[in-house]
Amino acid sequence: MVIYGVTLLAICMLAGAFIGDLLGAILGIEANVGGVGIAMLILVLVVDYLKKKKKLTVKSQEGVAFWSAMYIPIVIAMASQQNVFGAIDGGPLAILAGVAAVIVSWALVPLLSNIGKEKPNTISEELIGGNTDVRDAK
Repeated sequence: MVIYGVTLLAICMLAGAFIGDLLGAILGIEANVGGVGIAMLILVLVVDYLKKKKKLTVKSQEGVAFWSAMYIPIVIAMASQQNVFGAIDGGPLAILAGVAAVIVSWALVPLLSNIGKEKPNTISEELIGGNTDVRDAK
């Protein structure tokens, strides 16, 4: 059983839940606003920071990776419990906000997937020996 990294995950979840409840109180909503997403962001940032500082053991990294893989099904299960009919009864703004969030998320997928990729080599970088010694490939 993978238990490494659970403490880090739990701390991030508690911090996200606290911040989500705080945002709900500030906005006048009796609900947690984005607590799970905030927890996920905190986890990503903390893990990246600890990896750069080499303060996260390999076992802990594997444990965090395991729980990160479990995270998406958990978020989907939590989202399925939302009151969809209540949101639809709330008016067109809720539907518009949901559709806009989905469209923006889809639009950001190609941009986010390109972050960190190496750019392909250009012809000028592949020339060895300069332009004078290049053979004609035809």
